[in-house]
Amino acid sequence: MIEQVYKISTGNEKAVEKVIYDENLHYLHMVFNKDEGLPEHFSNSNVYMTVVRGTLSIGLNDQEIHKYSNGTLLKIPVNTKMNVKNLNDETLELIVVKAPAPTK
Repeated sequence: MIEQVYKISTGNEKAVEKVIYDENLHYLHMVFNKDEGLPEHFSNSNVYMTVVRGTLSIGLNDQEIHKYSNGTLLKIPVNTKMNVKNLNDETLELIVVKAPAPTK
């Protein structure tokens, strides 16, 4: 078998899954229910964030919180302060790709 196969969760339970975490890229799958999210942090690589379902509420650097619906792809530069939350009733599901893979 040439290909490698990975699985991601398919439910509504909170999840932060490191699906692929190698020297090339980091591929993460995240699921957040209302009022859940990530601790505020700075991006350690270029971040490509796809909203698979729900609505993402995100504050970047000193901007006000912006909302993005499913089907939206955000490109966030390295060293950007990020505040990622689900402030809505519907479950939020994200695919996050960090490329190049962070070295720290």
